[in-house]
Amino acid sequence: MKLVIQLVLWIVIIFLGYLVFNSIYEPIKFNEVKEARYAKVIENLKDIRDAELAHRTVTGEFEGDWDNLVRFIDTAQFTLTQRRDTTVMDEEYRKTYGVDRRIEIVVIDTLGYKSVKDSLFKGSDRYKTMMNVPIKGVDAQFQLDAGTIDKSGNKIPVFEAKVAKKVILFDQDSDLINQEEEVVSVDNVNGPFISVGSMDEVNTSGNWPLKYGDAE
Repeated sequence: MKLVIQLVLWIVIIFLGYLVFNSIYEPIKFNEVKEARYAKVIENLKDIRDAELAHRTVTGEFEGDWDNLVRFIDTAQFTLTQRRDTTVMDEEYRKTYGVDRRIEIVVIDTLGYKSVKDSLFKGSDRYKTMMNVPIKGVDAQFQLDAGTIDKSGNKIPVFEAKVAKKVILFDQDSDLINQEEEVVSVDNVNGPFISVGSMDEVNTSGNWPLKYGDAE
């Protein structure tokens, strides 16, 4: 009888030890998986932001369709310019007052053109898959929106690309995912999404902390 009690106690001790170990190990493992996956996702978001900023530079607006954005990268060119200050005769002043006067003006010279694709991606074709969430086992694309918001009567172009944390962490513990969606910290990605840009304000930054690279 004594032996049976000892065996039961050992089983209970081992089981409790396992629970304690698991309660410590699971969050550690979760954080390792989370940070590795977030890093991959953020690299894609940086490429998306670069592509969108290039689109705005060339066309004056952001693009909300993946096919159009990829086509733009394939075909568009940056105009290479040089700004210089010079002076010219103010003809209107001379006609009015009969006196010579020179005024300063800024001249923009076009020097040539350079492919957007080569400028941003330097021979890589990763822009063709940047819309896909780069996590094994996830068959999803980033949500992409573009449009304008009104600021003091002016229509300002905006865009946003994002993916839900629960999509990235699809195979992880649901309680830990719920906690991650509610996190508020300067060292973490706050909220339920990883995103770049905003449809509510003029902002092209990402919502990730500095440890994942520049968010601006």
